[in-house]
Amino acid sequence: MSDEEEIIVTSKYRQKRRLKQAKMQRQVRHSQRRLNKLRSMWKLFILIMLIVISYGILKMPQWRLHTNAFDSLNKPSLEIVNNKIVPAQKILMALRRNKVSTKPIFLVETGELKESIMKLEPVQNVYIRRFWFPARLKIIVIERIPAITISPDIDVPPIAFFSSDGKLIGRDYMPLSDEFKTVRIITYGSGDDYRNWDKAKINNFKKLAMYVEADSGEEVEYIDYRNPKDVYVKIPTVNIRLGSFNAGSFDKIHRIPSLLPQVKMLNKKVKYIDLRWDTNYIKLDE
Repeated sequence: MSDEEEIIVTSKYRQKRRLKQAKMQRQVRHSQRRLNKLRSMWKLFILIMLIVISYGILKMPQWRLHTNAFDSLNKPSLEIVNNKIVPAQKILMALRRNKVSTKPIFLVETGELKESIMKLEPVQNVYIRRFWFPARLKIIVIERIPAITISPDIDVPPIAFFSSDGKLIGRDYMPLSDEFKTVRIITYGSGDDYRNWDKAKINNFKKLAMYVEADSGEEVEYIDYRNPKDVYVKIPTVNIRLGSFNAGSFDKIHRIPSLLPQVKMLNKKVKYIDLRWDTNYIKLDE
């Protein structure tokens, strides 16, 4: 074969090879386009499925409070805790002033619910926790701390109490639980109306009881304040007569440790210890 013929054969071979390569490249590009198109379709399908599934999940009733969530204390969607003074039924009635939201629980605003509960006098603060699935509310109540109770007479149970921050709470929340240690004040309200007492007055009663208990070693049963000018403090052993309740009363209390042993040694019934004067006096019950 001559050189020219060899060149022609080589040239045809190269052309066929280039055509074959171009054809293979077209096939590869076409396969890639099909694969990319298929991937895009799968992505779109998955996205649509995720949207449908998410919408279906969000439409599930478990994301929302039941419409009768505030009808009863036995509903699993409502829990009230830490209320020792305010009955749970009163809290439930406060919640009923609001409509149960139809929104998913994570979109529910609890400000109005809190405001309704805060209107209850013994409530100092409220925390409302939202649980998402199933939707439910947990009402955590922070109540005022009782400091003193008010009784109109010795044999009458307390009809009201003052909290440590000076708030007067009425008979709607009485009686208090025994776990609250308060100072019991006996008063008619005449001469010094307890409805006008402030925080300083309440603290003075607490301070008086604390002084008596520290110096006597006994618990104060009550402070008889029916006559503000002639005040008595009752402990299990004896009555302590103070006279007018003023700043000097606290100094008088320090005489109790020297008088109590004498009272216990007497075989006669003691009416009271008189601390009104500079000279101590034990009054016998005739």
